[in-house]
Amino acid sequence: MPTSAVRTYALAYSPCPNDTYIFAALTNGLLGDAPAVRVHFADIEELNAAAARAEFELTKVSYGAIPYLMDNYRILRSGGALGRGCGPLVVTRPGVASKLRDLRDLRVAIPGERTTAFMLLQLALGSRPQTTQMRFDAIIPAVAGGEVDAGLIIHESRFTYQNAGLVSVADLGDWWESVTGMPIPLGAILARNDLGAERARAIDDAIRASLQFARTNPEAIMPFVREHAFEMSDDVMRKHIDLYVNDHSSDIGEDGIAAVNELFARARAAAILQADAAPHFS
Repeated sequence: MPTSAVRTYALAYSPCPNDTYIFAALTNGLLGDAPAVRVHFADIEELNAAAARAEFELTKVSYGAIPYLMDNYRILRSGGALGRGCGPLVVTRPGVASKLRDLRDLRVAIPGERTTAFMLLQLALGSRPQTTQMRFDAIIPAVAGGEVDAGLIIHESRFTYQNAGLVSVADLGDWWESVTGMPIPLGAILARNDLGAERARAIDDAIRASLQFARTNPEAIMPFVREHAFEMSDDVMRKHIDLYVNDHSSDIGEDGIAAVNELFARARAAAILQADAAPHFS
């Protein structure tokens, strides 16, 4: 087939180590006959917003955003972030708050209105707190500097907040697991509906192969991960991958799908989502 006839897919994901680790082989053409991709890197809330415009054929998004995206996308089984012990944290300066319920009267920095983290915070609190939205990597400095009372942190921030003198008020992953007994759904890869079921399955298989390649050939993909980890230490980078990449990243599994359905059901019951919001898997 002539090179000009090869289909290249627009793929958007974050520069966080778990995403770059999973997608390194696919992104860099290391899988032989896998589909070609053109990559766009963005913060998770930017990805959520772009998906609302159906901008990319393939994209990472928060499960908190997925209810608003199902008209244009389906959820792939591979490439996502779902697991145990990996939930978002609520952090404050010492003495500001000691319990989750204290946040009801405080201003909380959040990484996005449609992040899973914010959905979980509302579920755990039973209400919507006062919020200020900012990029996830700006939240710790904002809390430490007194710009806000507390912060909802995700990604590698859970490994670094103590360096800024902050303390954890709540682990929303622990809360979720204690009330449901299920793994926590954080993010997923979506395929736009105009790709069709057959192409979506081929891409799903390619993502799975990309993750397997990373596990088998770490020396080939870690320079790519390191390149996009910015000022993150190697130790934090490794912890990030170990925490967020697991068997659910290869295939969400029936227990993972059940956890997603439970998240949506609780959000519907709490009137965070409309009554007909439901996930659609490929």
